[in-house]
Amino acid sequence: MKWIAENWSMLVICLITLSVAGYGAYTKRANAKEWLKWAVLQAEKALGEKTGQAKLRMVYDLFTKQFPWFATFVSFNTFSEWVDEALTWMRKQINTNSKVSEIVKEAEK
Repeated sequence: MKWIAENWSMLVICLITLSVAGYGAYTKRANAKEWLKWAVLQAEKALGEKTGQAKLRMVYDLFTKQFPWFATFVSFNTFSEWVDEALTWMRKQINTNSKVSEIVKEAEK
């Protein structure tokens, strides 16, 4: 207890630092997941249908270039889950948004 009383300011600084780092990581994760929507759409335009592994590789390469520091902390399995979420979003957009559908279909021609 004496140690806590003597070092309370250092503990507060550590808690603040951890809080800021956690918030930064959460924000970076949210930004990356939003960016993935764009990247998945670009891969779909470039490679078309039935090229799942090639699209995943393309999106992963784009991700590591866009977020090099953050990519070192994201496992490939986690990244694949994020891509699956982005693909679900993209399929919904293609089915409900005519502009998105036109963009993708133009690239297939």
